[in-house]
Amino acid sequence: MTTKQPKCVVLGVTGSIAAYKSAELASLLVKQGHDVFAVMTRDAVEFITPLTLQTLSKNPVSTSFFDEKENWRPGHIELADRANLLLIAPATANVIAELAHGLAGHPLAAIALATRAQILVAPAMNGKMWEHPATQENVGTLKARGVEFIGPEEGMLACGYEGVGRLWKVDEIAFRAEFLLARQDNLIA
Repeated sequence: MTTKQPKCVVLGVTGSIAAYKSAELASLLVKQGHDVFAVMTRDAVEFITPLTLQTLSKNPVSTSFFDEKENWRPGHIELADRANLLLIAPATANVIAELAHGLAGHPLAAIALATRAQILVAPAMNGKMWEHPATQENVGTLKARGVEFIGPEEGMLACGYEGVGRLWKVDEIAFRAEFLLARQDNLIA
């Protein structure tokens, strides 16, 4: 009987009201047997605390380049190299734009720029922002580079509007992450 090796999932959490759902997502990924390392943008910590994700993932949480003082090697590069999957959920329009344009002003964007792992993005934002041509162009750019997207879905948004922009169902995001990780095993075997 072979034991499944844990995969490293870097969970990027951005400044969307849906950030609270990242706690359930981290928990599901850990239950699937993965090592989860949360990386939060400065705005994400306004919606959910790093301590919550640290407790659920059982790993330190990165929120700043200045978290990286304990090691000679930059933590964001270490996570970029270690990652089997970079999962950004929720992903704001701003972070999607940063990724599309190669900006690296915070650890999450730097990891996305440095990793060679598969990237899965689960957007969450106002429907008008999602449908804006700039956002759609950025999504198209990222898809052309091999980034996968799941969602967003349609429904009542936190801003009070009805429309597309809600974070995809957390259990389905975890299922898609598991699929992508299993596909890596099949490509190696």
